[in-house]
Amino acid sequence: MPSVTVASLSGRYLSFADREEIAVLRAQKLGVREIARRIGRSPSTISRELRRNAGTRSGSLSYRASTAQWHADRRGRRPKPAKLATDPELRRYVQDRLSGAVQRPDGSAVAGPKVRWIGRRHGPRKDRRWGKSWSPEQISNRLRLDFPDDESMRISHEAIYQSLYVQGRGALRQEMTACLRTGRALRVPRARARRGKSFVTDHVLISERPAEAEDRAVPGHWEGDLIIGLDSSAIGTLVERSSRFTMLLHLPPMTEQGPRVKNGPALAGHGAEAVRDAIASTIVTLPEQLRRSLTWDQGTEMAQHTQLRIQTGLPVYFCDPHSPWQRGTNENTNGLLRQYFPKGTDLSRHSADDLAAVAATLNSRPRKTLSWRTPAEAINDYLTTAAV
Repeated sequence: MPSVTVASLSGRYLSFADREEIAVLRAQKLGVREIARRIGRSPSTISRELRRNAGTRSGSLSYRASTAQWHADRRGRRPKPAKLATDPELRRYVQDRLSGAVQRPDGSAVAGPKVRWIGRRHGPRKDRRWGKSWSPEQISNRLRLDFPDDESMRISHEAIYQSLYVQGRGALRQEMTACLRTGRALRVPRARARRGKSFVTDHVLISERPAEAEDRAVPGHWEGDLIIGLDSSAIGTLVERSSRFTMLLHLPPMTEQGPRVKNGPALAGHGAEAVRDAIASTIVTLPEQLRRSLTWDQGTEMAQHTQLRIQTGLPVYFCDPHSPWQRGTNENTNGLLRQYFPKGTDLSRHSADDLAAVAATLNSRPRKTLSWRTPAEAINDYLTTAAV
C-alpha cells in the first residue's frame, strides 16, 4: 500500500492520529457518539468516517487507520476531473435539460429566435435563446427521480454551475449560460447581497420601539429618510408620526474638503457624519417632549446613530430590511415632496431657506387624517395643552 499522510492538512480534517484512536475505540465496541465525545469531534464526522473509509477486502466494514488514511488521501488529491467531463451520459442529460429544444405538444421542435452568442449577458429588450432552461437545482434533484437506482447519475447544482462558469472545469459550453434564467455570462457572488449592516443590532430594531409610537397617540415619535437627486444630491426628511409635521434637512455637497479620501467623509453631503450633524442641529430646536424616538431605514447614512443619541438624547430605531411600510408616514411625505423636488433634478441647488419654505407649505396644508387641521396647528395644539 502506498505511504499515507501522517499530519492533517488542518484542524478541520481528521489526522492519522485521530484515525488510530478511532480504530482503537471501535475495536472496544464503543458507539459513534461515545467515540466522538472522547476525541472531541461531531458524531456525524465519526459516522461518515466509518462509512466512507473502512476497508472492504475482508467482506466486512472493518476499520483500520492506515487503510482509512489511504482512502482519505486518494479522495483528497487535486485536481479532480470534472464529473461531467468523465460521464458522457450524465453530460448529455444535463445539456438537454439546460439547452434542449423547446417542443410543441406533438413533439416537434421549435427553434425560437436566432440569437448569436456574444460572450456576455443579453441586453435589455433583446431576444433571448429558447431552450428547456431547467435550473441546475432542478436538474440535480430530478436526477434522483429519473434514475433512482443509478448512483452514477448524481451531480450537485454547484458542480453544474462550475462547469458553466469556471475555466478548466468547463465540461459544458459557456454559451449555455444564456439558457439560465439570469443569462449571466459571469457569476455574481450572492454574498454581496447578504452583507448586513454592522451598526444595526437587535436592540435598535423597530420591534424594540415603544408601543406608544405605534398608535400615534403621543406626539414626539419621528420617521426619517433621504430623497436623492441628480449627482447623488440629497435632502433629509423628518416627519412626526402623530401630527405629520415635517422638517427638512439641508445636506449641501462638501466641496470645501477637497478630493475624496479613502475612509473619509462622503463628499456628496449625505454621509453618516453630515446626516448626524444635520439631524442634531434640527432636532434640538424642538421641546424635549417632542424628541421621543426616530425611526429610519437601514441606510448607511445612519451609521453614527449612537453618537446622535448621545448628542441629543433621541433614541433611533431601524426598520426591518426592505420594509418601507414601517415608515409609511415618511414615505407618503416623500411623495408629496417630489412635487417640489422631482426625481432626476439637482437637489443641491436648493438653499436651507428654500427647504424651510417648502416645509412650511406642507405644514400649512390641511389633512383629512387630522380632521382638516394642518400639521402646524396640530403640533401647536399639543404644545399648548402640554404647557397648561
